[in-house]
Amino acid sequence: MGVAGCGKSSLGAALAQAEGLPLIEGDDHHSPASREKMRQGIALTDADREGWLATLGQLLQAQPQGAVLTCSALKKAYRDRLRSACPGLRFAFLEIDRAHAGLRVAARAGTHFFSSALVDSQFATLESPVGEAGVLRLDALLDLPTLQQLASSWLATKEAA
Repeated sequence: MGVAGCGKSSLGAALAQAEGLPLIEGDDHHSPASREKMRQGIALTDADREGWLATLGQLLQAQPQGAVLTCSALKKAYRDRLRSACPGLRFAFLEIDRAHAGLRVAARAGTHFFSSALVDSQFATLESPVGEAGVLRLDALLDLPTLQQLASSWLATKEAA
């Protein structure tokens, strides 16, 4: 989880492969209307995210053996919604600064629907999960193999501390 450009999709794919788990790419489940809003640089509202979060919760429930989900989960209410759908859910929070996130989003401009104009709104919406149970804080600027290893090691622990 984290803001746009933090590396959710990259880490999610690496972690799913390393753990032998299915990957649920959250971006694939936004409605066409939400995708169009984001393409135009219009931030999504809680109402826009309602159906998306419900879908993601259902997809998690359909994987009782576990799955890796990439999802911004910017607000505590969103994380709690996912936790209620999937008790024991854990979050790897990829923490990144505004400047690096902006550069990463701009670099993928031709291949992703998310407008770089929305990076500021992501930071404005973000309610840091640091201190919540079941959250691992990761420096998003670390290399991908290191991030995957840290996340895999954390998942191997029995407690979601």
